[in-house]
This record gives sequence, C-alpha cells and structure tokens, in this order.
Amino acid sequence: MWKSLLKLRHLAERFIKSKIGNGANTRFWYDNWTPLGPLLKLLGDSGPRSQRIPVNASVASACNNQGWILAPPRTDAAVSLHMYLSSIPLPSVSDSEDGFDWYVEGKPCGGFSTQMTWDVVRPRDSPKDWASQVWFKGSTPRHAFNMWIAHLDRLPTLTRLASWGLHVNPTCSLCSASPEIRDHLFIDCAFTASIWDLICNRLGYLHQPFSNWSGLMRWSKHRSETAPKVLRLLLVQALVYTVWRQRNNLIHNLQRIPPQTLFKDINRQIINSITARGHMKRFKNLMPLWLR
Repeated sequence: MWKSLLKLRHLAERFIKSKIGNGANTRFWYDNWTPLGPLLKLLGDSGPRSQRIPVNASVASACNNQGWILAPPRTDAAVSLHMYLSSIPLPSVSDSEDGFDWYVEGKPCGGFSTQMTWDVVRPRDSPKDWASQVWFKGSTPRHAFNMWIAHLDRLPTLTRLASWGLHVNPTCSLCSASPEIRDHLFIDCAFTASIWDLICNRLGYLHQPFSNWSGLMRWSKHRSETAPKVLRLLLVQALVYTVWRQRNNLIHNLQRIPPQTLFKDINRQIINSITARGHMKRFKNLMPLWLR
C-alpha cells in the first residue's frame, strides 16, 4: 500500500502547501511554500548551486535577521523568486511553527478532502447536450445505462462483432432483412417498427415521427400536451432496453417473442415507473396520458 501511495506523489505535491512560520520544518527546495511551486522545479537542478543554498536546507537556514542569504539572481525565474521573498516577512523573526494543509484550487481544506480532490484530478469532458435525455431524474437505472451505451453506439451489434473479426452473420437477428446496426435495430427493423406503431397509436400519432437515431433523440426531448418529455424519455429507454434484451434472447436462447407481447412488457414497465414515482411532480399526471 505504501509503495502505491508513493507512486502518487507527483499528484499530491500540488495539493500540499506549507504555511511558513519560523521555517524550521519546511524544506527550501522541495516543499511547496511559495506561489511559484517547489523551487527545485522552478530553478532546476542547478538552483542550489546558483543560489548557494544547500539542496537539503530548510527555509529558516536560507535567511538571517538581516534578510535572505541568496546569491544575486541571474535568470528570470530567480528574479521572480527574489521578488516574492522580498514581499514576505522573514521566518527568522517568527515564533510560530510551520504548518501544512491540503489546498484545492488555492483554498485550504482544513485537512484532506476526498471529494474536492477527486473533482479536480478526474478527467473531464465538455458537457453533452444529450446527457439530460439519458440521465434524467426518475429514469430506471438499467434502462438509462443501456440507453447511454446505445447512444454512444457501443452496443455489440452483429455488424460491430463482424468488424472485430468474429465469424458471425451481420444480418439483423430480428428481421433478417438488413445489417444489424443501431439505427436499424431500434428504428427501421420491421420487428421494432411494429412496437413503435403500438406506442405511437397509444400516444395519438398516426405514424412514426422519426426515421433515424438523431430524429429519435430530438423527438424524445420535445413535449406536447398528450406526450410530455418525461413520458417520451421513459418510452424510448424502455423500448431500447426491451428490444436489445429480445435480440440477445433470440441469439442465445432461440426464443422469439411477438412484438405485441413486448409492447405489453413495455406497457407494464411504464406503469410501474409512473406508479413508483407518483410523488414526483413530473410524474403525477402521466398515468392518464399513458392509459387513455
């Protein structure tokens, strides 16, 4: 464990900062006690020689009652260091001891903070405009996760498996009419289209109002009096999850379930979701709209 922790020193050093008191416990070259960062990184390996301060010296040993005992600066970095040192009180005149704290974005935490540190070091990407259509309040976790993978087009469809070198027939397992890609499997497939027809009829649509995945995502975030946004999101995620489960069931278990039966399953999932979240404002009026 301690060896693993030592490997993280390069990440931790920017968070640990020293508050100088008498300078006795802070290392001049290695510790992070100035806004310039560790001085050995600022001035390089030649810093101790050029400034005539031993590499293991403390901050207290780099000054006396008259001032700092550094050599005259010869580089821009050394000038910056001298300018900073001239703006702070001499440690030799202080009676307090040095203190160390955990700083996140320049603010002391009063000790180590896991949450604040993780928020800084974790990789971040730009916000996605589709995030609210996948991770919305009231979604079913397994539906949302499956929808996330589907939206990124990372589901292992037969076409993708074939592209990886697997010896599989890339034809859609549900209709055997076209290559099994995401847009076909969840929109164009005759099997899935039958389920969409039942859903659209329930919502009052005469025909399927989208023809590709982008159109499906645009449709799901719109709202109307008969089909609020949250109801559309529930339906899209439930259908994607159910169709993908049926596709796997057909491939692995050779069990074909009719579209009408899958629609009944989706209907039950929507009713359960609305019932379980009836206390939430957005779900209170959904049941009459779905069961009309």
